[in-house]
Amino acid sequence: MARGPALRWRAVAAFGIAVLLSTPVALSTRTPAEAAPPGGADVQHHHPLPVPRTARQVAFHDGMRVLWTDHVVWTRLAIVTFADGSAGFDATAARLLRNQNDIGDAIKPYYGTATGDRLTALLHEHIAIAVELLQAAKAGDTAAFEAARVRWYANSDQIADFLSSKNPRWWPKATLRAAMRTHLDQTLAEAAHELGADYAASVADYAAIQAHILEMADLLSSGIIRQFPHRFR
Repeated sequence: MARGPALRWRAVAAFGIAVLLSTPVALSTRTPAEAAPPGGADVQHHHPLPVPRTARQVAFHDGMRVLWTDHVVWTRLAIVTFADGSAGFDATAARLLRNQNDIGDAIKPYYGTATGDRLTALLHEHIAIAVELLQAAKAGDTAAFEAARVRWYANSDQIADFLSSKNPRWWPKATLRAAMRTHLDQTLAEAAHELGADYAASVADYAAIQAHILEMADLLSSGIIRQFPHRFR
């Protein structure tokens, strides 16, 4: 893509996203009960997370962190390649989709193939809608952007509710909904800054994204370890 056209659509995209991000509708659609607790500590639990101790616990904990770090790393690379009009976007997006398969596969030993496949399907939808958001922003189509945004947040609630249904004691629905919505909020900010060529802000966004996703990964791994303690001795 030529540099001139890239700058033109980047400006349009940044304007469209920035307007939506700056409105109460964009990032404040949740009810007070669903909102993240003050101070950004949205991954909250009634019980402290256990420290992994056995070799199996440590391996599972670390493996879940790798999977979800891959999720945000490949998401960021997809945003960057899309914003730059890079020919590498398709390969990057394909690798990002593969990560959703990996995450689904990781829970199959505990919840079965059907559950893992359903989680993968929901995560694939999560990525597909994110691409729609980027495309709408590129086109400056705020109506399409808003429609996709509403579906994206609904999908995040579906993911949270589905996981909670498998482990309600250690994965409370409100906790997972807040964690997923923070992930979406942070990713929208990252995309807005990258599309708007505010690269320093985009890099800072990623630091927050990485810290949050590690908390979320720990919540998920600890929930499985607690639900199936005999599998981790």
